[in-house]
Amino acid sequence: MAGRAAPAAGALLGALLWAAAGAGLGDNPAPGAFGHVYRGAVNISAERVYAFAYRSEPGQVDAVRVYVNSSSENLQYPVLFVVRQQKGVLSWQVPLIFRGLYQRTYNYQEVSRTLCPTEPTPETRPSNQIIFVDVASMAPFNIAYELLVTRLENFQLETNKAFNFTASPSQPQYFLYKFPQDVDSVIINVVSDAAYPCSVVSVQDIVCPVYDLDHNVEFNGVYQSMTKQAAITVQRKDFPGEQFFVVFVIKPEDYACGGSVPSSIHGNVNRTWNLQRTKNLQVTIVPSIKKSVYVQAMFFSFLGFLSFYLGSVIVAFVHYISTDMKLSVPPGSVPIAGAGMMTSSHPISASTPEGSSYGAIDEFSSSGGHQLSSPERRPPAGSDTDSSVEEESDFDTMPEIESDKNIIRTKVFLFLSDLSRKDRRIVSKKYKIYFWNIITIAVFYALPVIQLVITYQTVVNVTGNQDICYYNFLCAHPLGVLSAFNNILSNVGHMMLGFLFLLIVLRRDILHRRAMEMKDIYTLDYGIPKHFGLFYAMGIALMMEGVLSACYHVCPNYSNFQFDTSFMYMIAGLCMLKLYQTRHPDINASAYSAYASFAVVISLAVLGVVFGKNDVWFWVIFSMIHVLASLALSTQIYYMGRFKIVRCAGCSGSLSSPLTDVGIFRRAVMVLYTDCIQQCSRPMYMDRMVLLIVGNLVNWSFAIFGLVYRPRDFASYILGIFICNLLLYLAFYIIMKLRSSEKLLPIPMFCIVATAVVWAAALYFFFQTLSSWEETPAESREKNRPCILLGFFDDHDVWHFLSAAALFFSFLVLLTLDDDLDTVRRDKIPVF
Repeated sequence: MAGRAAPAAGALLGALLWAAAGAGLGDNPAPGAFGHVYRGAVNISAERVYAFAYRSEPGQVDAVRVYVNSSSENLQYPVLFVVRQQKGVLSWQVPLIFRGLYQRTYNYQEVSRTLCPTEPTPETRPSNQIIFVDVASMAPFNIAYELLVTRLENFQLETNKAFNFTASPSQPQYFLYKFPQDVDSVIINVVSDAAYPCSVVSVQDIVCPVYDLDHNVEFNGVYQSMTKQAAITVQRKDFPGEQFFVVFVIKPEDYACGGSVPSSIHGNVNRTWNLQRTKNLQVTIVPSIKKSVYVQAMFFSFLGFLSFYLGSVIVAFVHYISTDMKLSVPPGSVPIAGAGMMTSSHPISASTPEGSSYGAIDEFSSSGGHQLSSPERRPPAGSDTDSSVEEESDFDTMPEIESDKNIIRTKVFLFLSDLSRKDRRIVSKKYKIYFWNIITIAVFYALPVIQLVITYQTVVNVTGNQDICYYNFLCAHPLGVLSAFNNILSNVGHMMLGFLFLLIVLRRDILHRRAMEMKDIYTLDYGIPKHFGLFYAMGIALMMEGVLSACYHVCPNYSNFQFDTSFMYMIAGLCMLKLYQTRHPDINASAYSAYASFAVVISLAVLGVVFGKNDVWFWVIFSMIHVLASLALSTQIYYMGRFKIVRCAGCSGSLSSPLTDVGIFRRAVMVLYTDCIQQCSRPMYMDRMVLLIVGNLVNWSFAIFGLVYRPRDFASYILGIFICNLLLYLAFYIIMKLRSSEKLLPIPMFCIVATAVVWAAALYFFFQTLSSWEETPAESREKNRPCILLGFFDDHDVWHFLSAAALFFSFLVLLTLDDDLDTVRRDKIPVF
């Protein structure tokens, strides 16, 4: 860049300062001129000293750039350049050596450095500045060099104005930026047409020396690696002087940005390599959002989800009004919990279409002789408390336990009365364990996670290394110590809607308890059994998903992604368990076994993060576990838990420790022969068989896909397995419900439609990838995009909003799906 001072004026000023400044030097300093190329030679007995003087205008920041070149490639005798200023010394050698991976060395004969600029003085008149450049070498022979000193015309960056420049490993660049009076935060946008060479963008305080080389750029300030795009948000409060340097460094190798590494460096290729490492960059500094936008975003987040509370209140009020009107019906009617009224003298039963398989068994014989319970056989309605219930034992409390279950559960057509024979109080307490256990799990899981992400954020703030966290830097709005407050705020929906779902479940629970207190015997033998423990657990899981997703987005990276997905596994698992429990209340999994299974899944997810990248053995083992688990679960579902791997010696009428039967394999072969060969034309349980065949095909396809492609994002891979199984089972449940001539009431129908629409919209934004920890930080930043909502939220934040609403509607589907059965006798409700 051309200097502004004329060479003659610079030489004259240098000559005038020679006597005062040059005394005591080995060689008297030669007066130098800006913009003039000086050529010379140095050796062990000959050194050169140049003095450059210039006039600094009041209130102006002047920057000087020194360019040097040497034709020598002898690393034993480099040429040493020392630049002395009023407040500092800067030195380097030529050839300039950079070290890469595996101690590779790269040599550069051309070096260009910007000297630390002089600070503006409050003086009203110009001041004189002097720079001395010493050139020396210990070589016993002459080494030629070139020297050029210029003053920078465009050293200070302007707001909203793009600036283009070029940099290389040996010729870094940095520029000054001052905050305007009305701007408290700015975003530094840096773009390049070429991904490589890899570069580093750093923001440093106005302190000398400026760290602008590959081996020291990380010593100070905030920095990011970069391929095609980088963005750094800078706040005025972080810089007392209200100004900072933006430093651009080109790395000698591209491995840090995901590029390839040269296998070797041969011969005299330094100059050619230097040219190949040149990168054209464009920097633009734009003002960031104002504080008022933060307030608007918070109001939008909270008010948007408070509207769900308002809608729920309206629906509850309408339901209350309609129920109150039904109370005016003539005497002889009794209320049914959650369904209004029914006539006691003419119980309503579900009509089964002619020819339907579920209507093949008489209603009074469908439960194996179990008639509608009389008031004498029922416990007092007011005694439904945990204190009056004995702890659930490891065996069923029904009479003639083994023979009765074997007879009932192996019938071709089952009804709900067949699988709701246990004491309601014991079963209810069994499902309440889900709620208390998930609270315990949440506390013990969340506290270490919160502590860890706080440590992550502290490390980022202290070291300035923004490659640790994978944000969308073009829409990352800091608040306090948090680097991306918008990604955390957008998770408020999970917590608010999770709490709302708990309130809705609590209301239903209270209404059911009131109906029980009215000593209505029909509430015990009509409709789906009311057990709310799993619903409470689902509400807690939704709230914890918001907490852990917020924790993950404090510093999203490869190591803590499982925080964001752990409770998603539990949500999907709890939904499947609830769907199965609806028509199988007596044989559903206990809380201990269910949470133990979730623990195994999360353990596999962690192992997948560690070993799933390149280790084939892990994928082989995981695929085998996946297939075997699918088969084992299918067997339990098909036989309603009556397929035994071990035989209990002397179990008739008393408990005994199970003894492994040596004939287990023979029994397994006989079962396969009987069910798959003798009756292959038509399985005994056709509907269950169709579901399990499709389910196993889906799971085996996932296993094969994982074994072949080995996806790097193992946590999302497992989550996909859970979601696909849940959707498959839900679709099967709804199809079988409609096939059994059951109805979908307006509220569940609305929830189903809303769930489908909101999930479709949410998935659209989910697949708008804004960052990816599967790649390097620099490659991930290529996907960064600006905000799309209120200038504060990006696509992933919208995904958070919509997914929270979608999960809420999904829970409502499960909660209300069978409301049409509240007035149907259980011995008329089919099991599928």
